[in-house]
Order: sequence, then C-alpha cells, then structure tokens
Amino acid sequence: MLNDKTIVLGVSGSIAAYKAADLASKLTQAGARVNVIMTEAATRLVTPLTFRSLTDRPVVTSMWQSSEAGIGHITLADTADIVAIAPATANTIARLAAGIADDMLTATVLATRAPIIIAPAMHANMFSNPVTRDNLARLKARGFTIVGPGRGRLASGDSGEGRLAEVEQIIDAVREALKRSADLSGKRIVVTAGGTQEAIDPARYIGNRSSGKMGFALAEAARDRGAMVTLITAPSHLPEPDGIAIVRVRTAAEMKAAVAEAVKQASVLIMAAAVADYQPKSPATSKIKKQSPGLTLELVRTPDILSEVKGSFIKVGFAAESEDVVANAQKKLKQKGLDLMVANDITEPESGFGADTNKVTIIDKQGKVESLPLMSKREVAERILDRVVGMVENPP
Repeated sequence: MLNDKTIVLGVSGSIAAYKAADLASKLTQAGARVNVIMTEAATRLVTPLTFRSLTDRPVVTSMWQSSEAGIGHITLADTADIVAIAPATANTIARLAAGIADDMLTATVLATRAPIIIAPAMHANMFSNPVTRDNLARLKARGFTIVGPGRGRLASGDSGEGRLAEVEQIIDAVREALKRSADLSGKRIVVTAGGTQEAIDPARYIGNRSSGKMGFALAEAARDRGAMVTLITAPSHLPEPDGIAIVRVRTAAEMKAAVAEAVKQASVLIMAAAVADYQPKSPATSKIKKQSPGLTLELVRTPDILSEVKGSFIKVGFAAESEDVVANAQKKLKQKGLDLMVANDITEPESGFGADTNKVTIIDKQGKVESLPLMSKREVAERILDRVVGMVENPP
C-alpha cells in the first residue's frame, strides 16, 4: 500500500525528532517517496543530512531553500498522498489550530488536500494543558488524525503521557489513512444538510435549530475518501467546502426535487438534513400584521423525502430524538426502508443542534446497534462512512 506513495514527513523541534529518522527510513524501505520538512528547531536536534541519506531525497528546511530548489509548499502539498507530522510539538499544534502558516511545514499543511496525521510529542504537563487539548480537538474536528501520544519515561526524566507514538503505530495510521482516502473513489454520494424553512409569510418561517455541521462534515469526509459529492443544503452560515457540488435550497419541497435529481447516478444518499415535518397550508403573500392577540396557522405535512425517493442506492437516515431514541430510530428505519439509521438524543447539550460534537447510535437493517461515544462530528462522519463503505463493497 505504501509503494509509490508520496509522503510528506514534517519534523518539528521535539527531542523525539531522532525517532522520525527511523520512521523516514521504514517508510522509504516500504517503497514510499518521503519528502521531509524540518522546522528550524528540529535541525538543531537532527541534521537534515540524516534524512537526506535515509530517503535519498532533498530535505526542506525553509521557505527560501525550498523555492530555490523548485519544491515550494504548493508543490509539496499538491503531490502528497499523506502528510504526517511526527513529532508534533505543542507549538506546531497551536499554530495549525490557529491557521498560522509562518514556516514551510505549516504552509504545506494548510495548502494540502491530502489526509493529515499528527503524532504529538511533549512533556506530560504540556500535553495535559487544556490549551493543548483544545487545539488537538480543533484539529480532530477538521479531519486530522491524531496518533498517540504514548505513556512512559520522558526526556526530562519524568514519566507520563507525552511520548511520541511508536513508529509502527504511526505507519499503521498512514496505511489506514491511505486506505480511507481512496475507499470511496469513483462513487457518487449525495448528502443533505441544514434545517429547511417553510414560509409563514415573506418575513417569517417555520424552522428548526439545525446548523448543518453534521451534513457538511459528512460531505467533506466523503470527498476526502475519493467520492464525488453533491451537498444539498438548506440555509446555513457554514462556508462552502472545496471540491464539492453545492445545491442550495430552502424548503422541504425544494430539497425533495434536488434530491430526486441528484440521486439519479448516486451510489449513496445520506439524509443528514433536519427537514421540517409541517408547513403552513397557505403562506401569506404579504407580512402578517400584529393586530389580534393570537394567530392560528393551519399546517400540513411536508414531503417525506427518504420514503418517497426512488432508486437502487444505499439510503442512510438521521433521527433526532428526545426520548426512546433507539426504539424510535428502529421504527423509522423500517418505515422508510433504510439501510442505515443514525440516531442521537437532542436533549444532550453536547450532542444537539449546533454543537461541534455528537453522540450517536448507528442501527442497520439487520438489527445491529452500535452506540458511539461523544466525538467530533467529523469523527462521527468517518465512522458512518466506514459502515457505508462496507455496504458499497457488499450491498445489503
């Protein structure tokens, strides 16, 4: 799997930098092209010549040197199949979390579309600091893979969590990332996101609190795994992700029409949108004035998109529940004829609408129930897609 792959190995200024030499050597022996980028601090611990000798390739240590050699950060970013930073110091992690690109390594990471692996290495107190934990959580939410750190004796002589993960563990993570980055290659996936809005009058609507974050995370994760993705989104303030076809809709009826068109050549439909269940029967054509002490609206059902859409593709639904979560989700799975249902309890503050994290239960049509712990929505997306990949390879 590593043969003929291009791996950018970032080495930052931790005493564990010497272990990166072994990592570079093993990746090269496995047939990979290893392009090493060293921070200035890293060069004070291990010489660039060491990595050049092990990889038989130039080692980049600064913006100026790389430009002179014709291997700028855009070239490195575009040609990389994987970017792995091992070791990653607290400083490097903080700059990446803040989106700072002030050296060759951070600039390459921000410019690449390849999967990114971070292997932290630092003193236990630095790793346990809430700032470091928060920065790592931000990177995980953006789709970075975090490997380690391990626990044991540190360079300071203390013992604790902060040791660089073992080289074989990092290589396993590289292999898994390479596998994931291509396991949906050539597949067309349609994802819906956000909460639909059903007009009451030109100024008001019936809606819900969905932010669209779960659907956007699914779309980005599917794209990064090689899929051709169409994201059909109700109004959302989230930025449009690159490399994804975006279709913007407002109402349930508009979403239904967009889905029906998009799934004609699709392998998978993932309905993460929170579609309004009801809409006003007769929306007012002008703004309703505040005249009487009360207002009565007659509501009618909106289309049930998942139940009504036709085609031979895998169907994944979401169930946002406030009670009897699993039982209600199982009932919906059967009613709508789904292959997979993802349920979550919206009464949990860290798992409800607008949160960056989610705690879900995945249920399949065979009756298997898998409850996941609280994790970032990107991590939830990857776990859902792991199940989808299995279905694509072995249709239910």
